[in-house]
Amino acid sequence: MCGFIGIHGPDGADVAPEIYEGLLAVQHRGQDAAGIVTFTDSFHVKKGLGLVLEVFKQGNMDRLKGNLGVGHVRYPTIGGNHNDDAQPFHLTFPMGIAMAHNGNVSNYTELVERHFSNKGVRVNSSCDIEVILFVFATALSERARPGKAIDAEDVFFAVRAVHEQVKGAYSVVATLADVGMVCFRDPYGIKPICFGEKETAAGRWLACASESVVLDVNGYTRTLDIGAGEAVFIDNEQHIYHRKMADKPHRPCIFELVYFARPDSFLDDISVYKTRARFGQALAEQWRETGAPEPDVVIPIPDSSRDAALAMSLGLRKPYREGLVKNRYIGRTFIMPNQARRRSSVRRKLNPIKIEFEGKDVLLVDDSIVRGNTSRRIVEMAREAGARSVYLASCSPMLLAPCPYGIDMATKTEFVASGRELAEVAESLGVDHLMYLDRERMNAAGREGNARIEEFCNACFTGEYPTGDITVERLRAIEGDRTKHRDEVPCGG
Repeated sequence: MCGFIGIHGPDGADVAPEIYEGLLAVQHRGQDAAGIVTFTDSFHVKKGLGLVLEVFKQGNMDRLKGNLGVGHVRYPTIGGNHNDDAQPFHLTFPMGIAMAHNGNVSNYTELVERHFSNKGVRVNSSCDIEVILFVFATALSERARPGKAIDAEDVFFAVRAVHEQVKGAYSVVATLADVGMVCFRDPYGIKPICFGEKETAAGRWLACASESVVLDVNGYTRTLDIGAGEAVFIDNEQHIYHRKMADKPHRPCIFELVYFARPDSFLDDISVYKTRARFGQALAEQWRETGAPEPDVVIPIPDSSRDAALAMSLGLRKPYREGLVKNRYIGRTFIMPNQARRRSSVRRKLNPIKIEFEGKDVLLVDDSIVRGNTSRRIVEMAREAGARSVYLASCSPMLLAPCPYGIDMATKTEFVASGRELAEVAESLGVDHLMYLDRERMNAAGREGNARIEEFCNACFTGEYPTGDITVERLRAIEGDRTKHRDEVPCGG
């Protein structure tokens, strides 16, 4: 999971300030590294480890000139957390390209062996964007001819090469020196990407981003959700070319709606906020239908479960209370880069308001339960605060299978639900009653926002991978890489 923005601004404009604002808006998608690459007559680059506010200073921004630019915030799913892995990546030969992405290349190891091993070409990082960039640039260079400008057909040829060779889930934006900007999505459309436009006194601005909130904060109107296997190319004259490049079924990631995205975003024309409210409504119906115990109060585990918890409280006709106060200066524990930091941050992150727990049967609502470490500690805090009984409802089903598409769910053995029945999971978490949202109800809540979405990717709940190319060997390779790097001490910077 990462966040990005690409902007093609009017001649003479500088896009870096808007890219900076956009990265602040998607800081929740990655807290390990940030970068911006712009272009005038050459590339201007600033990347580093840390939050957006830490990486960019006034001096950096002053030199990031140009009306073409790409920005990125990173959370690593391939490789470690090092300066060499910070995006965007760029190259100047055989042509100038700067590129960033969100997602995960599931055949990364095979592509490295095919394109880099024993060919005199060196991999400069452990980040999978490098292989996407290499495949794209190689294909584009095949179309280059002396005296002939790169055009839309050449760019779409390169996108098609990526689709044919690069497996997994990815949304990509790239700026092409003296050519324009291209953004595209994997053949199954697993990772989100949207496109927007605006007019100012300076001229026309075109942008693409991993979430619509990035466009909102910069004043763009979202005009297109780039579909599965689709690409959009904007040339130097800002002509827009839109092409569907693949014919696979659209399978967007449901976990984006459950957890990753900001509630004020739209993904594939689906309101994240309204979907989470529908999750809560569905949970309330399921809670009543199954004869679950009556709570005295409904309390969200902040932040991404708030909308669902409020809807659930209304459905159950029980009071909604903010019983857990979040320290907003602590990052999201699910996406922290190593396990030790994830474990130590829970109490720093949340603190209970005791009067909302004392002597009450409390229903906690969370977006999901992954490893169970955070849930277990929060249940302990609720009991320490005086709760008589603690119930827990999850807005998603049991997580059972590793995700090769860009979510840090490395191995089945880490899931608290792996190999356990519901009662055993409840006992492990220390709750008096546990409920997971039924998978069909979850999917129905998502589809209600956009009837054109026939199915979502549910691989992490079912182990059925929509791309059809995920083998045991590939899962082992991905799991090995993530497990190796998760407990590293991240580099400073």
